[in-house]
Amino acid sequence: MEKYVKVSELKPRLSELRKDRTVGFVPTMGALHQGHLSLVERCRSMCGVTVASIFVNPAQFNDREDYRRYPRTLECDLEILENAGCDIVFAPTEEEVYPERDNRVFDFGTLDKVMEGKFRPGHFNGVAQVVSRLFDIVNPDKSFFGQKDFQQVCIIKSMVKQLNLTTGIVVCPTVREQDGLAMSSRNMLLSEIQRKEAAGISRALFHAKQQAGVMTVTELRDETIRRINLSPELKVEYVETVDAAMQTVSEWDDAEEIFACVAVHAGEIRLIDNVQLK
Repeated sequence: MEKYVKVSELKPRLSELRKDRTVGFVPTMGALHQGHLSLVERCRSMCGVTVASIFVNPAQFNDREDYRRYPRTLECDLEILENAGCDIVFAPTEEEVYPERDNRVFDFGTLDKVMEGKFRPGHFNGVAQVVSRLFDIVNPDKSFFGQKDFQQVCIIKSMVKQLNLTTGIVVCPTVREQDGLAMSSRNMLLSEIQRKEAAGISRALFHAKQQAGVMTVTELRDETIRRINLSPELKVEYVETVDAAMQTVSEWDDAEEIFACVAVHAGEIRLIDNVQLK
């Protein structure tokens, strides 16, 4: 496995490889888990070269304390990626990704005004900045993202369209722990009791999936909130039902595909998850 920290060294290497191979890209912020590895595996199955990046992007943290707390495990991550068969790792400094201040402001319409965008203002603009910058550096044929970050995937697809990029976006299923908790780098920050109780998030979502069409949409949202908040360790920030374009759904006939998306606080740690209801 090759490791690069300099854009000036990575780009010519990828240009050489691209002559006879497709390039796949898995952007990460490190603290890798099986969910990330499922993206690497999918990338390897579809592309001739698998590139992963490790970069904790300050531009997408509206809470500086959250940025400070975010786990950083570079040496362990490198070992994990090598064992997973990753070909190239790009682990740049902030100066390499942003040699100049990125003042771009993207217009995502209502996409970034709801759910995560409502509670984390500026977050998705920071995501668009860093992903577009990484795409410019790597120039991948395909890039791989997890369904757990449902709204982020919608934002990135919109960004690709706005910038007329040719990179294909491949969305991969959420990977879960044995008790159902969606895998997340933030899980390692949970206390033992918080980690145990956090499984209640997915239990509530799977119950919602079973009740879709039985309860009204409003009843289902209220019941999901109630079930999660039964744990004294958990506090719901939002539960939203949306269609594939992130539009709020109020009736089961409003859309062909409907998703339940949640954000929950376990102490100071914020967790997100979603399931497709229809």
